[in-house]
Formats: sequence, C-alpha cells, structure tokens
Amino acid sequence: MVYDPNSLSNISDVQTTHIHLDLSVDFSEKVLSGYVVLNFITVREDVSEIILDTRDIDVKQVLFGDKPLKSNLAPRDEKFGSALHIELPESFAENKRIQLKIVYNTSPTCTAAQWLEPSQTIGKKYPYFFTQCQAIHARSLLPCQDSPAIKLTYSANIRSPYQTLMSAMTIGEEDVGNGAKIYKFEQMTKIPSYLIALAIGNIKGKKIGPRSTVWTEPENLEASAWEFVDTEKFIATGEDMLTPYEWGKYDLLVLPPSFPYGGMENPSLTFVTPTLLAGDRSLVDVVAHEISHSWMGNLVTAVNWEHFWLNEGWTVFIERKILARLYGENERQFQAILGYSFMVDSIELFGENSPFTVLVPKLNNVDPDDCFSNIPYEKGFNFLYYIEQIVGGTQVFEPYMKAHVKQFRGKSITTDDWKDYLFKYMEENHGPEKKEALLKIDWDRWLNAPGYPPVKNEFGQTLSKACSQLAKKWDNARNNNKFEAFSPDDIKDFTSNQKVVFLQQLRDCSPFPHKAVEALDKIYNLTDVVNSEIRLPWQELCLKTEYEPIFPHVVNFITGQGRMKFVRPLYRLLNKCKNGSELAKKTFLENKSFYHPIAAALIEKDIMT
Repeated sequence: MVYDPNSLSNISDVQTTHIHLDLSVDFSEKVLSGYVVLNFITVREDVSEIILDTRDIDVKQVLFGDKPLKSNLAPRDEKFGSALHIELPESFAENKRIQLKIVYNTSPTCTAAQWLEPSQTIGKKYPYFFTQCQAIHARSLLPCQDSPAIKLTYSANIRSPYQTLMSAMTIGEEDVGNGAKIYKFEQMTKIPSYLIALAIGNIKGKKIGPRSTVWTEPENLEASAWEFVDTEKFIATGEDMLTPYEWGKYDLLVLPPSFPYGGMENPSLTFVTPTLLAGDRSLVDVVAHEISHSWMGNLVTAVNWEHFWLNEGWTVFIERKILARLYGENERQFQAILGYSFMVDSIELFGENSPFTVLVPKLNNVDPDDCFSNIPYEKGFNFLYYIEQIVGGTQVFEPYMKAHVKQFRGKSITTDDWKDYLFKYMEENHGPEKKEALLKIDWDRWLNAPGYPPVKNEFGQTLSKACSQLAKKWDNARNNNKFEAFSPDDIKDFTSNQKVVFLQQLRDCSPFPHKAVEALDKIYNLTDVVNSEIRLPWQELCLKTEYEPIFPHVVNFITGQGRMKFVRPLYRLLNKCKNGSELAKKTFLENKSFYHPIAAALIEKDIMT
C-alpha cells in the first residue's frame, strides 16, 4: 500500500501514468481554462472510483470517452483542498488502463500561481504568470494525484499571448491569431506532480552552454547570462560523479523578484530568484544545488513529504561534492560549516524538541509548507557526511552514490528503501566489516529524534578560521567603544560566504551596543552591500540590537524581493522589536499582493497571529 498523509487521492487503487494539459491563459480574469486528460493504471482489483486532489478548482465536466461521469467535490479541507470523487462506469480489474478527460478552470486564488501586474515586473510593460507547485500546490493547477509517490510523463498545449515555458521540452509553436500562440511541450522522463511548472511573460532567452539557455525579462538578460555562464561545468561534474544527465536540456529562468525560493528544480527549466544576480558569480552555488536535483529528487524521489530529506539532504551532499571538485575540498568544508549554522537557526526557531526538527517527521494532518526549513537539507547532509566517514571516506562512498542513482532512478522511495540498499551495497561490494560499521550508527536518533544531530561532524576550518578570529576580536572590543584596530582591509580578501559567516557569528553573540553597530557599518559599509546573502545576517544583527536606523533598509529589502529565506526571518525580527511590530504588520499588509501566495500565507502566520 502506498502511503501519503498529504494527499486525498486513492493512490493505492489507481495511479497516473501520463497527463496531457490543454489550457488557455486569461490575464484579465487570472485563470487558466481548458481540460486535462489523465491516463491511469489500476493497481488492485475491483476499482470503481478515482479520487483526485484539487484545491479551488472549478470542475465543469468529467468524461470517460464521450460519456459524462458522475463526480462530486468533497468539503474543502483547509490544508489539503477538496477530494474530487469520480464514479467509474464499471469496476476495473488490476492492471487495466483508464483515460479520463476533465474540463475545468483554475481560480484566481490558485495557490500554485502568481499573477503579476506589469508594475510588479522589471520591465513594467507586460503582465507575468508563474507557478510553484512544491509541495502540494499542483492540485490548485490541475486535478491530479498530487503525491510524490506517483511519477508520470506529461505533455501540454498552452494558448498564450506571451512567451511560454514549461518544465519540459518545447516541441513546437502554432500561431492562432490576435498575437497568441499555442506552445507545445513534452516531458517524457517521469516526474512527480510538484515538478509541473509553467511561466508566461515578456521572456527572452540567451544560450549559455551546449544544453543551456538562460531566460528572463530582457532587462536582466545580459546580467543573467554573465552570472550563470558556468552552468555546463556543474552539469558535467554531476554527470562524472553520477549518471548521464537525462533531461535533454538544462535551462534557467530568472523570475521576477517575488519568487519565494532561491531556486526550484523544475526539470529542463530550473526557476531561480533574481537575488542570485550579485554581479560577481558569488551566489551561483544555488545553481549547483538545483542541478544536483536532476538526480536527487527529480530522478530518485522521496515517496512522500515525510521523507523529504532524501531529496534535499542528498542534493546538498551532491552540490557540495560538485563544488569540491571545481573549487577544492576546503570549499565543501566551509559550505558545511555555513549550512550547519542555517540548521541551528531552524532548530532554534521551531524549538529543540519540536517534531518538525525530526529528519523523518510525521506529517499526518500537517501542511508540508508549515514545517519547511533547512533541517531536511542540513541535518540530511550531516547524516550522509557522517556515513561517508564511517564507511571509509570518498573512495568508498562516491561509487555508492552512483549505484544509488542507478538502483532507484525513476522510482519514489522511503528512507527504509534507501537504508536497505545502503546495507546491501556495502556488504556486497566491501564485505561484512562495512555492514558492521553501519550497524554501529544510532539510526533511531538520526532519523526519528528531534533537535540536533546525535553526532557533530568535524569540518575543516581553513576558510572559517579568519571569520572566527575577526568575530572574536569584535566581540572583545565592542564594549570599550575603541575600534581603531579595525579597517576595511579586515575583510577585503573574504569571499561573500566568509563575510556571511563572520556576520552570523556576530549576530549570534549577545546584542551589540549601538556604538559598535555603527562602527561595523562605518568600517565595512555593510548597510549599502548589494549581495542579499550578506544583507540578511547584517540586518538580522541590527534588528537583534533594536538598531532603528536599519528599519528603512529592512523594509526596502523585504519589499524589493519575496524570497522566504530573507523575508520571513526579517519580518519576524522586525515584529519583535519594541518599535518595529507596527511597522512589520503595516509593511506586510501594504505589500501582501507582491508576495507569492505561499510566502504571503507563511509571513501572515509568522507575524499576524
């Protein structure tokens, strides 16, 4: 039996094999309308009903061939939407194929979609539309079995007045008059529903590699092409470590600023935030992360959101392997230190005993968005790093990584599936001593206990040492108001990530006196930094000291982009400030429509309840 606590569909009875979408976009009404054809196969005897996930979808008609079928929407569940019950014309035996056509339209409140007015785009002339289906928002885009357990192929015809892109290969365009076209797509590698993605707007492309084009609004095109020019190096390095890249092309779409994530690994078309456009290629490790998803998450997929770490922990692990091969092992070690600090932030936010800090949490009656954090990423990475050391290092573990992908490609797996194969591989390829080493791991604490990992890995300090020394020097000097020993030369040779770690260490000290904050800013010019990763810990440090001169700069940052990594912690900290709570709420309410629905809902929970 297939289990997914976050889906209302009957995935243990029948499973989707292919989806075809035929939709028209209406910017004035903010809806998509048309139909979806779903192909299923029964996986047990006597199937007389198909149940699909929906959220705020207007179902017009369900057809079996030319025959209308009886259907009804169950009462709406606030977390999971409404189950669409479809009565089949007969009972079907196991392994029988069924095809249904559902005529429908989305709602303006579709949680997967954001409809941007021209004023919300860079160019200010044309509207823009994009989707974000992870975790359980595909059900607001189309009626479907919205579960990672179900992997399917899909095709689409999209009628649109503007350039249209999807997480699939473009197979043609057809003019239909009045400036509109039908854009045709096909994704023939199986994916879960959350990887269906659509973007429409004034989008232009520029080729940046043999299988990569960067897409964005024209105003950002040259900067984006320059920033991501090394994309092919990341893909080729991933292939060398793992298996051939299977998705045909690897394009990047730089979205408008309201995109709520750093990146989204939609196959063939990764979505990324414009906050990566630092002008110095210092933030492109996000692209290495999304490329790593081509194997971990997209090709080998967690069976449900309780096992999300299998997507993200593995992806962070591969991402850092890629960076190590390109820039040296010291970079991997430093990234691990940086990531650990992000994990600490998440554990402190939820509380050390929170069930949301468990690596494999129980998500019955839980919206996966509510527990989204760095924990599956970084606790998962730390677990894999620990296992790598236990079994004998990279020379043993890296061949296993490739075998893992080959074993599970095209499948959705549980943590037990992963663990069983790990034991089998190590014993078959390296003998019983590796099995004995694995048996010594405290599996229950790693997988099922809340809070910090049961073992703290030791990471190389080569790149972090200078950060720690400078932070300690400031911590010692901050109370005497004498800052002559500091100068801009202190950080002139720091990478952007070293600056982030330095500021995080200061942020995590007891609150700095305002004189020390002023000195930091005067010496290092931190308030005017453009790099968003540096702006975040600097503004967090200032807000923790209730340094009010930073307030307008915080407001400018959280209203200029909608990436949740930045806006949620800054809204929370501003809301905690004695004179900042009213400003935080006022700013959010005035800018709520700017944020993607996923981000807006979570910010509202953070500061308005």
